[in-house]
Amino acid sequence: MRLGILLVTIVIVFPTIIYGEMYKWVDEKGTIHFADDLSNIPERYRPDAEIRKGPQETSVPDNRGKPAPRLTSPTPMVPESRGYDVSLLRRGELWLAEVLLNGRVKRNLIVDTGASFTLISRQAATDLGLTVDENTPFIRAASVSDVILLPLVTLDSIRVGNAEVENVEAVIYTMPYSSEGLLGNSFLNKFRVGIDSVNGKMTLHSMKGVPSPDRPGGYTRDYWIGQFRFYHRNLADLKMLKERYEKQGNPSELKRINNAIRYFEHQLNELERRASFAGVPRNWRE
Repeated sequence: MRLGILLVTIVIVFPTIIYGEMYKWVDEKGTIHFADDLSNIPERYRPDAEIRKGPQETSVPDNRGKPAPRLTSPTPMVPESRGYDVSLLRRGELWLAEVLLNGRVKRNLIVDTGASFTLISRQAATDLGLTVDENTPFIRAASVSDVILLPLVTLDSIRVGNAEVENVEAVIYTMPYSSEGLLGNSFLNKFRVGIDSVNGKMTLHSMKGVPSPDRPGGYTRDYWIGQFRFYHRNLADLKMLKERYEKQGNPSELKRINNAIRYFEHQLNELERRASFAGVPRNWRE
């Protein structure tokens, strides 16, 4: 079943099943993607694609009967070392995770590593007591027939299993086919994501490690570059849309776009502040 809307700012795609060998690549918007075949990656991104192993890949005895090595330690490991395991629900070709929003509202969201933002329904926003008014930033999305604007809010927290992230950006939109929304990269990009399609399980490994010269602030070069590209790309798209509404003389939509531009400029300035404090090289921020 195909989704009824294709978001430009929120890139909606079906989740990629990550099992065995896979490839990780980052597009020009800074969005992280996964593919299980190199041919599925656009040619211009292939030279920078990373080969990764799915976290649930196991070995089997060879023809000589040699037993496979044990992949688990008898000694329990701390969550930061082994990652967070999350049970998934399957709906057709989609995987859903039970998500706790702001510590009190539960929803089953589609796991989508191609969506820039997490997406929640209008009903979920109402249950959370979220207010959308003239000061709410709106971001651009493209439907089959036109460009629409969707409200962008910041959730206090999102918890999936034992993995929790605070201050998560989310878009409000009720998707067709009774979907409750998407768990997108505003949450997932804080982790290395692995999906075990055989056992219906997702493993989240925190992207943050021990700070070092190669990992300023505890994050890798790819992480910082992806964060800056994301905000720069959104600002560029919003400013183009602003010009369009100025020519059309559409004051209400123009106000929403200006609010969004101010919001993303603030977020980019905050990211610059964090990057400067962590000692992120300047060429990682362009």
